[in-house]
Amino acid sequence: MLFDLRGRGRRRTIKVIYVSLALLLGGGLVLFGIGSNTSGGGLIDAIQGEGGEGESPDKVLDKQIEDATKDTQARPREAAAWAKLSRLQFQRASIGDGAQSKTGRRKLMLATQAWERYLELEPEKLDEGLALLMTRAYGQDGLNQPAKAVRAMTIVTAETKPPSSNLYQQLAVLAYRARQTGTGDLAADKAVQLAEPGMRKQLRAALKQLKTEAASGSQGQTQVQPGS
Repeated sequence: MLFDLRGRGRRRTIKVIYVSLALLLGGGLVLFGIGSNTSGGGLIDAIQGEGGEGESPDKVLDKQIEDATKDTQARPREAAAWAKLSRLQFQRASIGDGAQSKTGRRKLMLATQAWERYLELEPEKLDEGLALLMTRAYGQDGLNQPAKAVRAMTIVTAETKPPSSNLYQQLAVLAYRARQTGTGDLAADKAVQLAEPGMRKQLRAALKQLKTEAASGSQGQTQVQPGS
């Protein structure tokens, strides 16, 4: 047994740690803006926000993307317009054959291009909800650009108030995957610092083991044995 999991609360907390970190090592796309303090980031919002009843989600999003593209052309220096376009392109990538299809990957590329333009405009406050989506877009099941995923997740941790141990855990794992060991170690230290005192030892051990797995290429294989 990896840890002493006899306490019910401790067993549940360790399970949460491993599930959340293993999901990130797997690189799955999350399309509902989970983990953000911002609104309007999810696919449900896009489908409900515009278009007549009975229209398919892809048609609704295509119309929104068309309008958002026109907005960026009319106001190319407006960061919010590029943020909206990036978010919509990301949402559109999940429709049809999914983000790993040829069309889905092209939509993800368009989403990240709009995101990069958004960053170039240096908005006063960066959109951590959109940054979280871009973390997924750059992830292993998306464009598989781990260094850019780390950059996006760094924005998430910096902009989210109050700071979150869970988000720093995610940043640590992404950084280890990208072979950015220094960034990973700093994020791991911050995650442990922000965690509940009773769980810091277990969390540090979990992150250390996941660091080792990422370095060896055995990502996402860590399992917690049930307690006796």
